[in-house]
Amino acid sequence: MPNLIELLQLYGVFIVFFIVLVEQGGLPIPAFPLLVVAGALAAGGEISGLACLAVAVLACLMADFFWFRAGRFYGTRILRLLCKISLSPDSCVSQTEDKFARFGPKSLIVSKFIPGFNIIASPMSGALGVSTPRFVAFSLSGSVLWAGTGIALGAWFHKSVDKLLDTMSTMGTTALLLILSLLALFVLYKYVERRRFLANMDVERISMAEFTSLINEGHQPIVIDARSLTAQQLEAAIPGALMFDAGNAQSFMAGLDKERHIVVYCSCPNDVTAAQVAKQLLADGFHRARPLKGGLEAWNAARP
Repeated sequence: MPNLIELLQLYGVFIVFFIVLVEQGGLPIPAFPLLVVAGALAAGGEISGLACLAVAVLACLMADFFWFRAGRFYGTRILRLLCKISLSPDSCVSQTEDKFARFGPKSLIVSKFIPGFNIIASPMSGALGVSTPRFVAFSLSGSVLWAGTGIALGAWFHKSVDKLLDTMSTMGTTALLLILSLLALFVLYKYVERRRFLANMDVERISMAEFTSLINEGHQPIVIDARSLTAQQLEAAIPGALMFDAGNAQSFMAGLDKERHIVVYCSCPNDVTAAQVAKQLLADGFHRARPLKGGLEAWNAARP
């Protein structure tokens, strides 16, 4: 087996392109450490730093533009799909939506540095109707900043990185197995983190059929929209729903009747945000609060 440094010297540019493209496409493979290694090798004249920067930026733009167009054509459906396949905790959904609502497409400049935000920012830009030239300009700026930072760090600390590479190159196959093991542990950690998060959101749901029965029987349930401001722009709310104010939760809850049925909904996978709000209501004595199973998607599907 060729040693690690020889592989990077021969195929480093292609490896950088492939790994960055895969990571930006949504798979949990950390590409930033590879950019640092590429920067260290470039500082020693073993590969071209400019070529690595160019292919990394190209890979970012390809992945970003793909998700941007998907968001433009499929809207909230592609966002839900990305969140379902992501290994990041589902709380990133509402948090990233709020970040995007606050900063708009300019957030693409720093999105690649924020876990959970990067995969959502591009399709959300498309779903919200950001113009293609504006999206490309911000995506290009963010890609250059992210890739350039990784390569620059590698060049700055190239002596330390070179020592690590020299050690790994003497390990032969063991080095490759070590890298694969660390990657597997990273994916396992993210999976366990997601499962633990979902377990914490385990609260009794109300089905769409039960919700409809409450309305038909005249119970007049209080309906609470727990979505972010950005999500509210993408899809209309359930008629008569109250918008949950997370910043003034106590004041919001003070105006609710604890004896009435309360149905909380969102548009997140696994009803995560709705479950969080429902648990908050239950802890405050609203014993009839439940998240709507399937959220806004279930409501829209049940409409004639």
